[in-house]
Formats: sequence, structure tokens, C-alpha cells
Amino acid sequence: MEKKREIHASVKDERLVQKRRDQMINGAVALFIEKGFHRTTTREIARAAGFSIGTLYEYIRTKEDVLYLVCDRIYDQVRERLQQILNTQQATLEALRKGISDYFRVIDDMQNEVLVMYQEVKSLTKDALPYVLGKELEMVNLFTQMIEGCVENKELILSDNQIKMMSHNIYVQGQMWAFRRWALKKMYTLEEYIELQTEFLIEGAKGVKKIEEGPNEQTKAL
Repeated sequence: MEKKREIHASVKDERLVQKRRDQMINGAVALFIEKGFHRTTTREIARAAGFSIGTLYEYIRTKEDVLYLVCDRIYDQVRERLQQILNTQQATLEALRKGISDYFRVIDDMQNEVLVMYQEVKSLTKDALPYVLGKELEMVNLFTQMIEGCVENKELILSDNQIKMMSHNIYVQGQMWAFRRWALKKMYTLEEYIELQTEFLIEGAKGVKKIEEGPNEQTKAL
């Protein structure tokens, strides 16, 4: 994993730095949701955080620093919650279904934060982007471990590439509840969305091997 980027602060009190940055992050998330990163000014972020623009620059250097802190925090929060609820040691389809459901509920709880992450991560600086995206891959890997367990106990028959694809599909379908909510919530409740997507994901995984084997069976018949 890429090394965490250091954000310069002129204040040396680490507890105060963390407190001020927490205030900054909370204010920035609300503004980024409302206006987007590029249309939000550092002065607005300072005002939303409850201090002056001069105080703001004691804890960051640029607006891009704020975006990095926001994305870093959101990824950490989602990952920590996933690590608490996903049982990567239990290799069953039932556990995988529950893991998908629990993950989708985390996204529902944090949909505003996830929307900011989805929309604004592209605006991170080149030196910050690999680290933040590395955290995303760590979360995808949690599902990879669960699917590998199902393959090992013969509940699913998938190749390594198919396991990776399914892991990414689960991750993205969860996020879709946040970034397509303007349409999806008009059609489905959260429970309905979880049920439909879980069936698509699980049944699709069961069927993908059959599709691969289809031509071979036909060839044998010839």
C-alpha cells in the first residue's frame, strides 16, 4: 500500500490538530455535497468548521489538502465498519449474503459521504490518489476473502479472475445505492434493493461457470 501523505500543520499540538481537522472535515463534507469540491472555497470551509480562514491555514496548506483529509476519513470509516461486520473467516454463501446486506446498509448510513468520495476522488492530487485508492482495494479484498472461502468449500465454482470480478461488482453495487439514489429510491426500498442485487450477484456467480462450460459440452457432443 502507498504511504500515507503528510499534511503540513504549523500547530504542533497533535490533539488540537486532530480536533481542528475533524471540524474541517465535517464542514467540508456538507459543502462538497451541496456545491462540489471545485465550487467550494477555503473561506467557506473555514466558516463551516467554525473558525477563521487564518486558523484554517494553520492546519492545511491548500484546498486539495482538505479533500485528501475528507476522502481519507471516509474510506477509513467505511473500512472500519466493514471489518467489524464482515466475517471473512466464515466460508459460506449464507455469510456472504449477510456480508453483502451489511455492506449495503453501511453505504445507506453513509450515503452522503460515499457520494462525495465517488464524485470528488478524481480531484485528488497525483501523489495522494494512489494511497486513497489503495484503501478502496483493501475493502474489495474483504469480499475476495469471503468468496474464496465459498470456492474452497465448493459452494461456488469460480476462477481467480471471476472471484476478483465478483468482489469488485459487490463493492460497486453497494456504492450505486448512493450515487444513483435519485433514481433507485423511487423504485426500491433498501430491503428490495439488497434482495435484488444479492440475487443477481450470487446467482450470477453460480451461472458464470456454466456459461464457460457450455461450448465445451457442445464440443464434446460433436
